[in-house]
Amino acid sequence: MQISEKLKNYDTLLFSAIAALAVYLFCSYSGIGISPDSIMYTSAARSFVANGTLLTFNHIPIVDFPVFYPLFLGVISFITRTDPVVFGAVLNMVLFAALIYTSGWIMSRFVPSSRIYKWLVLAAIILNPGLLQVYSYLWSETLFILEVLFFMVVFRKYLLTHAGKWLVFAALIAAVACITRYAAVTIVGTGGLLLLLDRTLPIRKKIGHILLYGFICISLLVANLTFNALHTGTVTGPREPSITSFGKNLFYFGSVFCEWMGMTPNMYTSFALPLAIIILAGFIVALVFNYTRRRLDSFENLAITFALVYGLFIVLSSTFSRYERINPRLLSPMYIPALWGYTSWGLLLLKRISVKRVRMAVAALFIVMMMGYITKIYLIDKKRYDEQIADEYGNPGYTDNEWMESEFANYLKHIDKRIFDPKVTIYSDAHEAVYFFSGLSSYLVPHKFFKKDVARFYQIKRFYLIWFNNLENSELINIKDIQKVKKLKVIKQFDEGAIYEYEGEIPTAK
Repeated sequence: MQISEKLKNYDTLLFSAIAALAVYLFCSYSGIGISPDSIMYTSAARSFVANGTLLTFNHIPIVDFPVFYPLFLGVISFITRTDPVVFGAVLNMVLFAALIYTSGWIMSRFVPSSRIYKWLVLAAIILNPGLLQVYSYLWSETLFILEVLFFMVVFRKYLLTHAGKWLVFAALIAAVACITRYAAVTIVGTGGLLLLLDRTLPIRKKIGHILLYGFICISLLVANLTFNALHTGTVTGPREPSITSFGKNLFYFGSVFCEWMGMTPNMYTSFALPLAIIILAGFIVALVFNYTRRRLDSFENLAITFALVYGLFIVLSSTFSRYERINPRLLSPMYIPALWGYTSWGLLLLKRISVKRVRMAVAALFIVMMMGYITKIYLIDKKRYDEQIADEYGNPGYTDNEWMESEFANYLKHIDKRIFDPKVTIYSDAHEAVYFFSGLSSYLVPHKFFKKDVARFYQIKRFYLIWFNNLENSELINIKDIQKVKKLKVIKQFDEGAIYEYEGEIPTAK
């Protein structure tokens, strides 16, 4: 009996190994995927190892992102004496395996629980294209999603016991998550909402627990933001107001779920907006139902609450602040809780059906539906694998074949830095790419929205400009804008871009 107890999660271990294998396969050609965000994290991690600071490649503190993920990479790099770009794939294999194991552990404690249900849902988690993409890149979501599940485990322990030590432990996890991703304020909100709804706590004790929980949760975030403000003048970097409406963001939100369900893009127009409304409204109804039934302390309810708070946060924040369009990466932390929220009801339904034949028929229908979904997302993953790995292209980013075979990128890798006067600033439309390929520090050309920054840029009497033709960013001033005001001298020209120098009197802008 003792041996059986130790081995009862052997199936979860097997799925964890499969998860690690999946990440290995998607990183097997060109290694871990590297995006502009990855380079920010990596440069700060390298700074930590070299100098004990968290400065990015342009020698300023990392501000657009919280500090914990680059610190996490830096600590691993310091211990292993290996660069994050080198160990990134192995790290993500471990993190994804840990995510799957934690998910299986949680589902074993659903009420009621089912081994077949767990197998199906674990397969759906491993094969989700959004999660597989996230864990193929050096991104902070790889750690944040795991922190979400850790929070659920500990906060449920608090809900069951109302012991202060579990509340403090949960708040500490939330505090670390807040300096992993700014969106972790949704974890804080999840716990705070459940504390408010908990009718088993005396009012005085509830107030005390809410204050204690809130103080601990935001402590590290406040420290991080205060440091940012003191050293850079902004708390999270320059932010532009959103240009997308609430309705449009709701449509993009629904589009991601359409993609996760295996729908084709031409179906989004008809299904995305209604699906988004149904998903969010369904979570609200489920939370109200659980509140009236006094069933707030289940993992299923924790999942529903987080999915609701996180989903609303992403849609609303995208409506007021401009960042990348809502996509699978942004919503990836919501996938597992949402999947649990919209499938675990099947276990309750089966439990209430007393007629065995009917119960078997409903169970068979659920299994067939889940197998159909799993097959759909497997085919999406297979297509991605064929295009990126089998066809030897790599994860899109700065390590894919297009960049590896780029004459311009290869020139930057071996560039003689003496061609630049060290006293003159280098600008670029992709400063992270300049650093990744050459190790040079450079600054991003101004955003069009910030008129004062643009004016100051045009007042500079001498600078270098490294321009990538294939990285057009409509939010930045472009090379044609600059050439209208500045007469640039070409230092080196390629099909993919060029290196320019400007030195001269300030011209009169037309």
